Parts: sequence; C-alpha cells; structure tokens
Amino acid sequence: QVQLIESGGGLVQAGGSLRLSCAASGRTESSVMGWFRQAPGKEREFVAAINWNGRTSVYADSVKGRFTVSRDYAKTTVYLEMNSLKPEDTAVYYCAAVRRFDVVITPGQYDYWGQGTQVTVSS
Repeated sequence: QVQLIESGGGLVQAGGSLRLSCAASGRTESSVMGWFRQAPGKEREFVAAINWNGRTSVYADSVKGRFTVSRDYAKTTVYLEMNSLKPEDTAVYYCAAVRRFDVVITPGQYDYWGQGTQVTVSS
C-alpha cells in the first residue's frame, strides 16, 4: 500500500513561485509519480509526471517551461517546482502514483492519490 501526503501549497501573487512536495510511504521506487490539479467546476487535469528512475518527465502544455517535477529517492519524495505562476494555475494539486515504468497522464491510470494541497494565485 502507498500513502501520499502533499504539502507546500498556499497563496502567492502572479509571477511568484511555490514548491510542492509529496511524501510517499510504501514502495514507490518502481512507480510513476504524477501531479494533477482540479479547479472549482472543472475536471481533474494532468500537470506533470516523472518515471521510476527520474530520467523521463512529461508536462502539460500549459505548464511547460514554468513547472519542474523531480524526485528524491532517499527521501521518497516528489517535488513540483512552480515558477511564473498565473491566476489560472489556481487549483487543488494532487500527487498520484502507479506501479509501472512508462509515464501515463490519465487520472484513471493512477492507483494511489494524496488528499491535495490548495494553490491560489492572485492577480
């Protein structure tokens, strides 16, 4: 069983930065780790994901060049560095995990989810 706990959300002005963390308990070394977000009234959408060895990362077009996903195996933690934040980035951000080697971007393909952390970007 895998448990995921996100942290690092908050309120930031447009153009600012935040770093989200996802602490994992359980076996995640052979898992793809993903970040998703959900704004009020919208469906959960893919943000970024990183494969089991950290060598492959995939990003949504809307965050490419602004967000960076990374993982620290020693701490079993995944990070999402968010720069140049925009008001449209406002959402609850979720960490997710699935035991597979290839990166996937559909929420239904992930088996484990955190509770989410709120990110609010003011204009």
